[in-house]
Amino acid sequence: MTQTTITRPVISAHQDAVQRAADRLIEAGAGGVQFRVTRGDDSFVVTSGIAELGTDRPVPENGRFRISCITKPFVAVVVLQLVAEGKIDLDRSVESYLPGLLPYGEKISIRNLLQHTSGLYNYSDSFQKPGDRFLRDRYNHYEPQDLIAIAAAKPLEFEPGTAFAYCNTNYFIIGLLIKEVTGNSYADEIRARVLEPVGLHETVLPGDDPNIPEPHARGYMQIGGVAEDVTLMNPSEAGCAGEIISTTADLDKFLVALFGGKLLNEAEFKEMTTPLPPEMIRNLPMGIGYGLGLMKLENDNNLDLWGHGAGIPGYATFTATTRDLGIRVQLSFTLGDRDFGEEAEQAVIRGVNTAICF
Repeated sequence: MTQTTITRPVISAHQDAVQRAADRLIEAGAGGVQFRVTRGDDSFVVTSGIAELGTDRPVPENGRFRISCITKPFVAVVVLQLVAEGKIDLDRSVESYLPGLLPYGEKISIRNLLQHTSGLYNYSDSFQKPGDRFLRDRYNHYEPQDLIAIAAAKPLEFEPGTAFAYCNTNYFIIGLLIKEVTGNSYADEIRARVLEPVGLHETVLPGDDPNIPEPHARGYMQIGGVAEDVTLMNPSEAGCAGEIISTTADLDKFLVALFGGKLLNEAEFKEMTTPLPPEMIRNLPMGIGYGLGLMKLENDNNLDLWGHGAGIPGYATFTATTRDLGIRVQLSFTLGDRDFGEEAEQAVIRGVNTAICF
């Protein structure tokens, strides 16, 4: 009788450490986790948890998810390409491009919008509340002008350029700016200028479509003590500030193209990666600087690390790269049947540091 030898894949110590970090995220309250890590020529994906509560269906390694605020770097790339073409001046006012949109539009520059120094009220602070409101309104369509009007009706929270406050209203205005100077929607411009040239075939701007293309894990939200399935939603509520759906592989391709010089000229890339000073930054996990649509990120090894984090009902995402592209990480996780609190946030930070600083 001939004995058959089964060859099992060799898992590196690094991959094993990231797997354990992903498992800790499940212990901290995540439902399912995808982790993609690249260090030099070594690249791997680990998953943990389940794709759907009440099943044992594993999280797909190539699963799609809502990337939420990581939409902003895509938008910023389009704006900076238009800067290079002479169609947008970062230091011109909102009023000069979109007259009458804001009662104080002459005070706010396009740069202020991109770097969150506008002083605008964040419409989502009063609008995008979890709970019964989400269940009632999840399929509603929202016009950007209506969401911007929520902020425009309130006074500036600080003088533009004097402070930093993360604000989704800023990017809704940028969406209107792109339409004004190109004649096309921001979604069409992102498709033509980023998705198609880079080959991001798994990335979509869904508009009013509430679905996430398969395969994907399902996301949940604690509402009234019940884990409600919030996978389906009309993402016009997030719009230019956070509607994109993607994969860890496509996010990695995007970073490689961006930091590899394929999307921006050197001058515009320098603008994008010139951060506000750390003392201006607040309420950004790992954030120690913000450029134009990109965060400079704190890490255990003091690497020159850039990326963005994001959260939307049911899903949270993080993507980052060192400036030289030598170390890259993408993390996506779905929220599960427990509240995701401070302990879980720290587990995310520890997991990212395990991936990049091993």
